[in-house]
Amino acid sequence: MSTTNTANATIRINGPLPGANARAILERRDATTVRGLYRSCPIVADHATGATVTDVDGNVFIDLAGGIGALNAGHCPAEVTAAVHNQVDRLLHLCSIVGTYESMVQLNEKLHEIVPIRGPKKTLLCNTGVEAGENAVKIARYATGRQGIIVFEGAFHGRSLLGMTMTSKYDLFKRGFGPFASEIYRVPFPYEYREKIDGMSTEEFCEMRIRDLKKALVAQIDPTSVAAVIIEPVQGEGGFIPAPPAYIRALRELTAQHGILLASDEVQTGFGRTGKMFAIEHTPGCGTEWDVDMVIMAKSIGSGLPIAAVTGKAEVMDKPHVGGLGSTYGGNPVACAAAVATIDYLRDHQLADRATEIGDVCRDYFSRWQTKHDTIGDVRCLGAMCAIEFVKDRATKDPNTVLPPLIVEEAFQRGLIMIRAGLYGSCIRSLVPLVITDDQLHEAMQALGAAIDAAVQRADTA
Repeated sequence: MSTTNTANATIRINGPLPGANARAILERRDATTVRGLYRSCPIVADHATGATVTDVDGNVFIDLAGGIGALNAGHCPAEVTAAVHNQVDRLLHLCSIVGTYESMVQLNEKLHEIVPIRGPKKTLLCNTGVEAGENAVKIARYATGRQGIIVFEGAFHGRSLLGMTMTSKYDLFKRGFGPFASEIYRVPFPYEYREKIDGMSTEEFCEMRIRDLKKALVAQIDPTSVAAVIIEPVQGEGGFIPAPPAYIRALRELTAQHGILLASDEVQTGFGRTGKMFAIEHTPGCGTEWDVDMVIMAKSIGSGLPIAAVTGKAEVMDKPHVGGLGSTYGGNPVACAAAVATIDYLRDHQLADRATEIGDVCRDYFSRWQTKHDTIGDVRCLGAMCAIEFVKDRATKDPNTVLPPLIVEEAFQRGLIMIRAGLYGSCIRSLVPLVITDDQLHEAMQALGAAIDAAVQRADTA
């Protein structure tokens, strides 16, 4: 199908999707690229700006995937591309193990300004989120002399061996890739929609989940053997599930009691996405009255360039011996220049505040659709980190895994780029660039609403 273009619309669809040029390139992709690399939408991008992507056939889409959370500052922000061009002309690579360049130091300094950890901080720059997460584990083990790492059901920490081990969704991310790393322990995440008992308050539910953790510290591993707990303040691949602030505070108190480090994985939640620079800051007092020991960052730190970091308390980060940390490309000068410019852009344009505005609009649309469709079980928005969870029946909450791929397909035909989420694959998510205009946002929501209507009708008649 093709959409009807209005005079002021951003979306422009010229004919059947994908177009002829896109189909030809997709055939080449299929012929040369491994089968295991998933593709959410059959788009072949030519160029992009802000919240829009133009494909090789001249069709214009609104991007609700945002490079899976890597484009909070939008596609190709001018300030960032200028910084990249300037750096490219001066120095492409040196290696931080070999020597030093100013963009690396500048990025460290920028991160120390914004990461909500009190006192002296140190940073290790990496290439990807999973690499940053693995280094956080290495540092925690070295600093504490302990081996155990506690993670959560529904978590996603990447696709390396250790990353997969810490990740919870087995069939999609782990099946056939074992055996996995040792000394990783998993406890229930405070998933209120699915697991809170009727009539139970959020505080009571958090207390129940903390009791689960305390039990694990008896039944699975002794606390004196645990180096760190790693938590996503809002689970990303798990379905955009926020951990209640009451849980975060209780978790910090429990870990501190046992000398266990606490790391906040902000790979998908960081850099303004949730309405704060980091999602952990939604828990009152973070950075002033209490703090985590390490923050793991990637994705939107560099507007799409491969850059990641782990920043933590200096006394923790400096424990490993000289030469024990590092990588060839970690903190590449071009990626660092992009990250410095990105952080300035996010702050100068107050995009964390904009995320809250976007989330309010999305929640309003989502709630109206929830009233219309019994298949929508829950809607979740923390800032502009927004998701809809689909069910077969609201009473049983059985996951509906049929609708999300149909919605993504229908949305693409209406000019939207989307991707699914959720432990059960029963969610659609929005990670729209935070520079989206109000008109574009409403246009995208209207197109998504029509896509949901069409998908529900297809599912009902199948």
